[in-house]
Amino acid sequence: MPEAQATARTDEQTIPIVVPQVVQTAHERFGDPKNFINRELSWLEFNRRVLEEAQDPTQPLIERVKFLTIVSSNLDEFFEIRVAGIKQQIESETSDISPDGLSPTETFDRIQKTVRQLVAAQYALWNNELLPELSKNGIYVREIADLPAKRAAWAHRYFQQEVFPMLTPLAVDASHPLPHLLNRSHNLLVRAKTQRRGEPMHAIVQVPRAVSRLIALPRGKGADEPWEYIYLASLIKQHIGELFPGLILDGVHAFRVTRNSDLYIDDEEAENLLRTIEQELRRSSRGNAVRLEVEPDCPKDFLELLLRFFNLSEADAYKLDGPLSMTHLAPLVANDAFAKLKDRPFQPARDPALPPHTDFFEVLRRQDVLLHHPYDSFDQIVEWIEEAANDPQVLAIKITLYRTSGDSPIVGALIDAANAGKQVTAIVELRARFDEASNIQWARRLEEAGAHVIYGVVGLKTHSKALLIVRRDADQLRRYVHLGTGNYHSRTARIYTDFSLLTSEPQLTEEVATVFNTLTGLAGYPGLKKLMVSPFDMHSRVIKLIERERDNALAGKPARIVAKLNALVDQEIIEKLYEASCADVTIDLVVRGICCLRPKIPDLSENIRVISIVGRFLEHSRIFHFENAGQPKVFLSSADWMPRNFYRRIELAFPVENATLRDQIIKEVLPSLLNDRVKARGLQSDGSYRRLKPEGSEPRAQAQWHFREVSRERTKKMTGSKKKSRADKLIPIRVASDNPVIPADPGPDRQLSSSAFAKVTADKPPSAETTKQS
Repeated sequence: MPEAQATARTDEQTIPIVVPQVVQTAHERFGDPKNFINRELSWLEFNRRVLEEAQDPTQPLIERVKFLTIVSSNLDEFFEIRVAGIKQQIESETSDISPDGLSPTETFDRIQKTVRQLVAAQYALWNNELLPELSKNGIYVREIADLPAKRAAWAHRYFQQEVFPMLTPLAVDASHPLPHLLNRSHNLLVRAKTQRRGEPMHAIVQVPRAVSRLIALPRGKGADEPWEYIYLASLIKQHIGELFPGLILDGVHAFRVTRNSDLYIDDEEAENLLRTIEQELRRSSRGNAVRLEVEPDCPKDFLELLLRFFNLSEADAYKLDGPLSMTHLAPLVANDAFAKLKDRPFQPARDPALPPHTDFFEVLRRQDVLLHHPYDSFDQIVEWIEEAANDPQVLAIKITLYRTSGDSPIVGALIDAANAGKQVTAIVELRARFDEASNIQWARRLEEAGAHVIYGVVGLKTHSKALLIVRRDADQLRRYVHLGTGNYHSRTARIYTDFSLLTSEPQLTEEVATVFNTLTGLAGYPGLKKLMVSPFDMHSRVIKLIERERDNALAGKPARIVAKLNALVDQEIIEKLYEASCADVTIDLVVRGICCLRPKIPDLSENIRVISIVGRFLEHSRIFHFENAGQPKVFLSSADWMPRNFYRRIELAFPVENATLRDQIIKEVLPSLLNDRVKARGLQSDGSYRRLKPEGSEPRAQAQWHFREVSRERTKKMTGSKKKSRADKLIPIRVASDNPVIPADPGPDRQLSSSAFAKVTADKPPSAETTKQS
């Protein structure tokens, strides 16, 4: 504790007295619960932003429908994981209080209120706007009762031939308990009676998952012929009497149940992690119910019966005026015939340093390469791994795999490398949420090919994205490395924004090799100079970087922090950011999803600005920029600033040290994001978000649109096209001032075409007056 000197006078002499000075820690100064936003409520605000994209009338129509499905899919996962956990806290009567001061019960009550508002707005949008707009464009979602006779006859034949054989009525009575219905399953509750007995009987009919929830009716060959759809559940409901011959049906009502889907795995007790996770996957589809969705006309006695079945309260029930899940509308989004109602297609460009048929190893011996996905094609990473698998000079390949597609070309290349006798090591995270089954499948394929497969690290999730290739070059044995912010997943790489760094720089590649050895061997973490690694030192080093900016500001030196994240939750990091703000450090945060920090509060966070960008692509990259008194430090990372990333996962943050590549991030990428005035929303101190609009002479700039146009222009140059694109008209970026400006947008994407349906956000015309995950 610092000490100050005072003096006391006596008759003989002046005696110094040591007076201790009390210095408050950041937590003592800023740890008041009112300084934090509730994590769950912040997530729901993110889903509200996704809904806003669906509500925007300037979006292409099918893209609006896509956003509507994303809202439902996001809510499913939210209930399966987050709400399920809160309900468990309530049931266990825990006294835990979140940093914002809310108890589990208070949090649950606020979640219920907010979700009901979101769902009401979602279904009002579907019924009042999107359905009529679809009809105007020749796309109809019909009710069975409204079909003309010929259409109704076709639907009946379809039911008898394609649906009826899969249906199984399951009686529910004293001798037949309620069957354990699967998570997210769509079912019908039937009440019937015989003519002789008036006592009602109940049965459950499960809507088969093997049949599309939205059925397209036959249409003529003419281009102007309308598209007509019917709901599968409505079709079954219409003809369900055929399942119960001789009975009088007294009511049929659809319902959908959501269950706790989090996996419970004790790594210390699990002798075989692979088998344990397989067992948990089977169990998770039958976890405790956490939500019940029913039709709006579901009678009270039916609802009460269902709530008793699933041990739920009325607070867990939601009446929905439309499909029981908007994810049932996926066939509309996937239909390529609706190309004119979708976003303009986008083809990622190649980096000029990596032209077709290039020798990746030769290039990387000369220079580092930084790729910005999806604007730079991820296919280049796949090509490099395939080249390494077939290169006789490559001796070993090591990789961390968190998520990848089931038909991944990367997994195929690793199998080829193992079959060719190379040493292949894959650290596979079996607990990548909702991808566990896929990971188990291809991990076994790797093992069968002779690869060394390591199923993660005890007690931790391996979330880092790292590839190490060891090659015998003409002059020496050399390491080559790929480090990324996103997964080795070719499909999501087309719709997630991420960065890839490719390098052969000796010290960095040696540190990556050390990380792999730490994860696969018995040695402890030795400490590294360039890489920050969770759970070992990333948290403490990020705090030191923030404190250095604070100290620089107090010393009158240049000080600034810019961070791009998916989520900001860690309480200690937030308190340190408050401390830096009070020292006059300018802090800009681009946080796509959860943000528990309250900005714009005097004497706390008035120097902190937080924005969220929800656009066509899912903002997934993590960037940490520290001004460092004019010697800027830039890190890219797989980690968000959350406790789970700092303490319960293997994560990497790696520096971008090449001046040209670092300037690309500091002078182009970050300014473009911070000056978005189309897709960006600003976080307010009360936890709400407000869409940012140009002020004064500011252009209507959109970061993702700008990056796409630059990518298109680069493709044109590489292919020799002389046709001018809109990128030729871009206003140059000003990067020298504190108020950088990204290009003004010359107009909307008029040509709309098919885009892959995925759980991501969508694009809208940049010139429009504007209003999302896991």
